[in-house]
Amino acid sequence: MSAPRLDVRYTAQLARLHLTNDEVAQFQTQLSEVLRYVEQLQSLDVSGVEPTAHANPVFDVMRPDQDRPGLTQEEALANAPRQANGLFMVPKVIE
Repeated sequence: MSAPRLDVRYTAQLARLHLTNDEVAQFQTQLSEVLRYVEQLQSLDVSGVEPTAHANPVFDVMRPDQDRPGLTQEEALANAPRQANGLFMVPKVIE
């Protein structure tokens, strides 16, 4: 891969992280190890491997939509602390 040396200090600054010199050195070493591992993965022949989004099959676990009776407007507003004209009254939260 021979990527240029990543600037850990600049990346930390972008993330608003304050790192000590020891932490910068530690993270630089860890990043280099990750890049070496990615380089090893790039050398593998995956031409016969089908691309996948998930390693394991994913199934839809949602129930089918069904019509069900709901609340009437009066029932929905029955416990509202404040209401007017058939609507919930709430405090203003945006200026």
